[in-house]
Amino acid sequence: MHKTLLAIAMGLALGGCASVGPDYQRPETPAPEQWRINIQQANDLANTLWWKQFQDPVLNELIQTALQENKDVKIAAARVDEYLGRYGVTRGDQFPQIGANAAGSRTRNSENSRAAAGENPVNSYQVDLGVSFELDLWGQFRRATEAARADLLAVEEAQRTVILTLVSQLANSYVRLLDFDKQLTITRATLKTRQESVRINRLRFQAGLISELDYQQAVAEYQAAAVQVPLLERLIAQQENAIRLLLGRNPGRIVRGSDLDGLAQLQVPAGLPSDLLERRPDIRQAEQQLIAANALIGVAKAAFFPAISLTGLLGTASNDLSDLFKGPSRTWQFAGQLAQPIFTGGALTGQLQVAEAAQQQALLNYQQVIQKAFAEVDDSLVAVAKLREQLKDEAAQVKALQRTLDLATLRYRNGYSDYLTVVDAERNLYTAQLQYVQDQGNLFIALVNLYKAMGGGWVKEAEQMTVGDPQPKAG
Repeated sequence: MHKTLLAIAMGLALGGCASVGPDYQRPETPAPEQWRINIQQANDLANTLWWKQFQDPVLNELIQTALQENKDVKIAAARVDEYLGRYGVTRGDQFPQIGANAAGSRTRNSENSRAAAGENPVNSYQVDLGVSFELDLWGQFRRATEAARADLLAVEEAQRTVILTLVSQLANSYVRLLDFDKQLTITRATLKTRQESVRINRLRFQAGLISELDYQQAVAEYQAAAVQVPLLERLIAQQENAIRLLLGRNPGRIVRGSDLDGLAQLQVPAGLPSDLLERRPDIRQAEQQLIAANALIGVAKAAFFPAISLTGLLGTASNDLSDLFKGPSRTWQFAGQLAQPIFTGGALTGQLQVAEAAQQQALLNYQQVIQKAFAEVDDSLVAVAKLREQLKDEAAQVKALQRTLDLATLRYRNGYSDYLTVVDAERNLYTAQLQYVQDQGNLFIALVNLYKAMGGGWVKEAEQMTVGDPQPKAG
């Protein structure tokens, strides 16, 4: 048995040899020197729970609940557990496999047989401790463990990507819900104004002061606003159901904490393009997938070389239980085996070709994910800057159109213009008000998307919120 232990120790030492296959090195990735839009007031806020800047406690509760109850988050967490188990299985191949076996029997032979000439019945007891170990001379198991570890880390980053997407999607959905609420408020106010206009024009038509054309135009404008009410109510209900789905709940209403005007503006996060390589979980996931694919080339190359296995057995056997663990009952066995592939019909070459092609795909995917990340950040920065400019112009337009409507109404009532002028002014104002509200929501969404595109430490902090008892639930 001492020889067996010595052989295993030698195997472990030999297993420390260099592994075949390429060692991983991070590829060179060209990055823009700066973003297209340089926002002066940008702050390094990528590591904070940015949604709290909205100052809406209901949104905070919704996000807390979603992080703990969303089904995609739970699936991602279970997937991490799965790959942790896979890593343990693969890593176990690097170590000796030790097992124990015990057996006992009592046999009575026929007295008419020669076997019964001695002691009858016969007892038999045996205890064995077996050791088996395959020498990892070429690093096949170490490369496989390297790949399994990278797969595990990739799945962990995928879980963080799910969390990043969930928080951003929920914040955007909540903003869009408040956007629809405000559009409905404007539509109902417009409807009320047009209803009064219909009443006045009906009286004036009945008194012969205006033509039926003016009256029917007033009715048509009222109906145009009226059809928008059920449309917006439908959009609100569907948006509430979408949020409930993100919460892991059945369809239902969502409580509001603020209106669109009550949300505080998010500050703009800062960061150089090169920061994304460390801040975005999808990029880190793609890199771990590349590391795994790179390691599997070594696994495929190692299959061309001999496989050496060692086995050892230490045991004891006796016909008498009291003598089982005494010296004369000891048994041992040691064996070695070498297996060398000679002809496989191209199977090993094909496996290596598969591994190398998979590594190239992972490399190209890594580069593509980085390029996509750069584009997403740049798009979001442009959207934030241009929407802010656009909102200023739209606010001025709404103010001018409101004044235009006031003047047109005054001129119509004093007989200086026809009702069509009022209709046009009223329609233009309503359209501009809705557009302003939509872009107001678009600005909030662009800021949320910027935080999503930047990534950052806030994802890991949010990850800690996925466990524990849920906070008081909203909605």
